[in-house]
Amino acid sequence: MARVSARQQRVELHTDLSGTGEWLLCDALLADPARFGPWHKRLAEWLHHEYGQGPGRTAAGYVMTWYLRVPAYAAALLLHHERRVPSLRPADLAFRLGGQRPDPDGIALLGADFHCLPSDPGAALPEATVVPDERALAAVLRAGYAAHATRFVAAYTTVTRLGRRTLWAAATDALDTALWWAGLECGDEHGGVADAALVLGTRHPPFTSASTLRPAPEGGWRRSRESCCFSYLLPGRPECGGCPRLRAKE
Repeated sequence: MARVSARQQRVELHTDLSGTGEWLLCDALLADPARFGPWHKRLAEWLHHEYGQGPGRTAAGYVMTWYLRVPAYAAALLLHHERRVPSLRPADLAFRLGGQRPDPDGIALLGADFHCLPSDPGAALPEATVVPDERALAAVLRAGYAAHATRFVAAYTTVTRLGRRTLWAAATDALDTALWWAGLECGDEHGGVADAALVLGTRHPPFTSASTLRPAPEGGWRRSRESCCFSYLLPGRPECGGCPRLRAKE
């Protein structure tokens, strides 16, 4: 776990809730969606401090994006670096909010179970479930993430005005982006793109699209977003690159 975390800049991976910071249990949040309230409030205050306004829809959009990134990025990191898929059940995941901007800067994998390939050094461990090949591993990742996202969608629609289509579009974006970033941030962007193609090579409902990653004219890769994070509601902020609002205008 330390080896994987050391290769990334965006988030630390843990196997417990030790250290400083505020840890939030995914299962507790989804079981009682009112618990999202303090996170929304803290984020709105941060937005107001940074931009002079803290629109509720923008706060809800940021929390949507940041929460879904937790199971997506945990899965992407272990797939890219270890060819493993950890348990993505809400009971087996927690995250820590950053000290200034309240986005997740730490993820805790609390479950011991994982899926792996036959060649994995830990394949004989009792907590390992061996699958025959990488396609099967990708299917396990997709199913585990979709199950977690299903609970999130059901919970989040009770405390925000964001619809199911928006939330599933955000879940698709989070997974596609996390797979890309897991490679990009350790100097293996093409590997991350290949992982996204492996997991999201075609559209798998309820995800709203296949991977949208494509070569960028200036080099590297870019992707088109399926969802909007509502940053454009902030003073002086245009739509993000690849935002579906830009495509609608075109």
